[in-house]
Amino acid sequence: MAPRTRLALAAAFVLALFGAFELGRGLWIYAKAELAQILIEHAWQRGLAGEPSPRPWPWADTFPVARLDAPAQGVTLYVLSGSSERTLAFGPGHAAGTPAPGARGNSVIGGHRDTHLAFLRDIKRGEVLCVQRPDGAWVYYRVIELDVLDQRETWVLRDDGRTRLTLVTCWPFDALAPGGAERYVVIAEAM
Repeated sequence: MAPRTRLALAAAFVLALFGAFELGRGLWIYAKAELAQILIEHAWQRGLAGEPSPRPWPWADTFPVARLDAPAQGVTLYVLSGSSERTLAFGPGHAAGTPAPGARGNSVIGGHRDTHLAFLRDIKRGEVLCVQRPDGAWVYYRVIELDVLDQRETWVLRDDGRTRLTLVTCWPFDALAPGGAERYVVIAEAM
């Protein structure tokens, strides 16, 4: 075999190996997100049975605080306490300092646009969102507002006394780079 042919084959092999590695890394993010929701669901069930702050795995620094259903989208998610990057890797997170999901006031939940909150791309005004609280009670919300805002617009975090659910994720949904300066915001009001 000619040296150029061997070099071309070696380069093709290295590129294929790199491509497989990157594909695997990308798939791992989605697999981790799905597996985490299964473990979090089990912790949620333990919480409904009376276990206080049930951790989904022994080293978890978070626990489920609510179940969020979007029936029109066929989505069920378990919301975690806190909204650090580490927490958001496993599920949507409840923003500290806002009322608990299902409680009176403006409860804020954030998550990644490419995993757990990807369904927000298709949500419409008037759709119903359902939140199950740790005591098992359900609270129903109707989507009243969909908006794209600059990340510095923090008015969506304010509590004006109405019982609301505010879902926040990065915008645009199809961006290649994570983060960005804009946020997609869904506001739903208790029914």
